[in-house]
Amino acid sequence: MAYRIIVDLSDRRLHLLEDNTVIHSYPIAIGKMLTQTPVGEYTIVNKAPNPGGPFGAFWMGLSRPHYGIHGTDNPASIGQSVSKGCIRMHNADVLALSRLVPIGTRVTIRE
Repeated sequence: MAYRIIVDLSDRRLHLLEDNTVIHSYPIAIGKMLTQTPVGEYTIVNKAPNPGGPFGAFWMGLSRPHYGIHGTDNPASIGQSVSKGCIRMHNADVLALSRLVPIGTRVTIRE
């Protein structure tokens, strides 16, 4: 099984694909105007449960330093453009995703 993540900034959704088929789709928060989420091809380089601070229940770092997919201590922000460039998810969603995707998973972020 080959997992892949596609982040659609325009509709603020993160899609998990297995063998090129979408198997889950999650609502997300993205970067605000001055700190936009960077478009491009990345990989998950590290994973950390309970990272503390505003990062919610789980952190998955991307191959672009200082950017990641993480939970939030502010669930009302999901669906908004409010982050400093990271991809925020509901804590239950990021935990479910983190159990499926290994380090090295490809992440495509597109407009």
